[in-house]
Amino acid sequence: MSHCLTLADRLAPQVDLKSDAVCIIAGTILIALCSTIEIPLRPVPITGQTFGILFAAALLGARRGAGAAALFVFSGIAGVPVFSGGSCGVHHLFGPTGGYLAGFVVAASLVGFLARKGFNRDFSGAVLSMALGNIVIYAFGVLWLSTFVGWYHAFISGVLPFLFGDTCKIILAASLLPGCHRTNAIKPFRPA
Repeated sequence: MSHCLTLADRLAPQVDLKSDAVCIIAGTILIALCSTIEIPLRPVPITGQTFGILFAAALLGARRGAGAAALFVFSGIAGVPVFSGGSCGVHHLFGPTGGYLAGFVVAASLVGFLARKGFNRDFSGAVLSMALGNIVIYAFGVLWLSTFVGWYHAFISGVLPFLFGDTCKIILAASLLPGCHRTNAIKPFRPA
């Protein structure tokens, strides 16, 4: 597939510090807002964070998407209450959910890369790219969680309860993307 523009590329066509910062901060805010949606399970709650990560990455591309995910994670470990349930702190990085947090950045980079390759132009491509991103999040999450609860329990408690919800989130995010690209109302952002 050829190189394609993401929605962020269309809104902020100039590659400069100001437009990148605006896109990354907007992506971080989207992820943080999505993280307020939570179904508390232990040891890992179901949240809207993965929706926010995957959707932001598809909109922003690899560099900006990974930047937004990294800023989200660093904000949370630095004390900004952006993690699920309004929590924060460095202990999240070293606790049972730390692998998922690391996986967010890698998944955002992958989904953003695939978006630049045109995967987000139609529903099936968007679903595929986001499913691959979700697999990356699961892989990082289960690998780290297994050090706390073992492989079997990491899979049972860190993947299985989330499959249905993550599938729904991927379908919702993927259904929004092609419409984002078809609109003619999108005007480029020009920083002052």
